[in-house]
Amino acid sequence: MALQSVIALVTMELKKLIRQSANLFLNLLFPAVLTIAFIFAFADPELGLSLNAVVPGLVVYAVIFVILTIAQSFSSERQEGLLRRLHTTPMSSVEFIGSQIATNMLISVLQLITVFSLAIVLGFRPSGGSVGILLALPVTAMFSLTSVGLGLITATISKTPEAATGISFVFILPQMFFGTFLPITSTTQQIAKFVPSYYLLDALGMIFEGDWMNANVLLDVSIISIVSIAVVLTGILVFEKYGSE
Repeated sequence: MALQSVIALVTMELKKLIRQSANLFLNLLFPAVLTIAFIFAFADPELGLSLNAVVPGLVVYAVIFVILTIAQSFSSERQEGLLRRLHTTPMSSVEFIGSQIATNMLISVLQLITVFSLAIVLGFRPSGGSVGILLALPVTAMFSLTSVGLGLITATISKTPEAATGISFVFILPQMFFGTFLPITSTTQQIAKFVPSYYLLDALGMIFEGDWMNANVLLDVSIISIVSIAVVLTGILVFEKYGSE
């Protein structure tokens, strides 16, 4: 993989993000609006929720929402014939996909910084302090690979950007219900264990509480890493085989 080619593509994708106001809103401004809305709506002691309890779910949701933006972006480029033209250039599909992974991981980190910054301004004070927030960044960045892989799979099986929007929610909704805002009960926990976002939410909860030496954190991070790598590799294989059709 030529590093220079990947850097050039990452730069191009970031410039495209800045020029396209809709994508900019979905990737950066939407998490900010969501953070403010959910903190004011749900971080109320009378509802049995604290700000510290809401923020981990916001972080998880911001990352899983990347599935939608990746699916829309890739399916649009497919529809426009960009991926077919890719085969006429010296750039390999691996370099192209690698640049997309790097770009969207960077976007995920920017989303996290946005959510954390606004939450701190609005009163978020994790027991783990700044160390907890710093530890949360690489863990969440690793999880973002899952969203990239699912976005690739969605884009591959979608014929149009509109179809990609609908199909992406097949992956987004279960993670919303079982790994973000809704409380996990003893019954739903059995289902939630099959949802990747559940392990990120569990890990972030302990990290923010300052309990990052807990063995369960290592277990959660291990599961996140295995699932993320498996999903993104599956996404790459599926996209390489069918993505340019």
